[in-house]
Amino acid sequence: MTDPLSYSPEELSKLLKISKGTVYELLKRGEIPSYRVGKKIRISQADLQVYMHAADRPAKASAESVKIPLEKLIIENQGLIICGQDIVLDVLTRYLEKRNPMLRSLRSYVGSIDGLLALYKGTANITATHLWDGETGEFNIPYVRRFLPGQRTVVINLVYRTLGFYLAPGNPLDIRSWTDLARPGLRLINRDKGSGTRVMLDEHLRNLNIDTRTIQGYEDEEMSHIAVASAVARGMADVGLGTEKAALQVQEIDFVPLSQERYDLVCYKHDLEKSNFQTMLAILRSDQFKDEVAGMGGYDTSRMGEIMAEL
Repeated sequence: MTDPLSYSPEELSKLLKISKGTVYELLKRGEIPSYRVGKKIRISQADLQVYMHAADRPAKASAESVKIPLEKLIIENQGLIICGQDIVLDVLTRYLEKRNPMLRSLRSYVGSIDGLLALYKGTANITATHLWDGETGEFNIPYVRRFLPGQRTVVINLVYRTLGFYLAPGNPLDIRSWTDLARPGLRLINRDKGSGTRVMLDEHLRNLNIDTRTIQGYEDEEMSHIAVASAVARGMADVGLGTEKAALQVQEIDFVPLSQERYDLVCYKHDLEKSNFQTMLAILRSDQFKDEVAGMGGYDTSRMGEIMAEL
């Protein structure tokens, strides 16, 4: 699995305070290793850390040994490392940079549980989460208490999203409820462990006493809603679980809504007093940002920017 925290040449330019031309020259000479995702150039955090610390450590030291200092450098300099996978977070990052060009805002594309752990370990200072607790029926707050024990945190709503099944056009197998997943021969495509969608599925299966070992495809995982929807559209599976937003982006699938999920941001309470976090709050509460997100389809912004809990 590749490192979830990576940078574009433009982000490196801002982070290192050098011109984009200099960044591209360093990449061309191979002084900073890079890789491509489609046509886009990305630089992993581990490779960047090796470059930044090359002058003050033994040549054979591993990149892993300097993983934490770079993240601390960003956070201590009033930068934001935001964990989460939804495209709304990319839009938020763009607004943050537009509002304050000096604000370093970087994205870590990890699931809800890994995001909470990153916040606890100090390798991120904001994380998005949509974790449903099958015992209380509550979103996020039970998990914040479990994964951030003893910490003063704030839970802020970002959006509400509709969660449901991706199915073949016309829903030929008539799949409409959680219990339908227990049908013999039905092929599921699952999300990765630690994602909020996977937790939602597992909690419902546990409540219904459905043995996951009896579900064909339960162990087959994809890393995003789009990938799950695509697998169903290509006939690789009969059903997958994900957001309505992804269903709007993939052709040749139907979507059966199941429930609405709350997608929140979590940060430390003492951080909320800082100017960069106040900038984020102001953006979340602005009509311009709400209108843009609502216009993308698949999102309910009615409580965006509202503090849901202080723990």
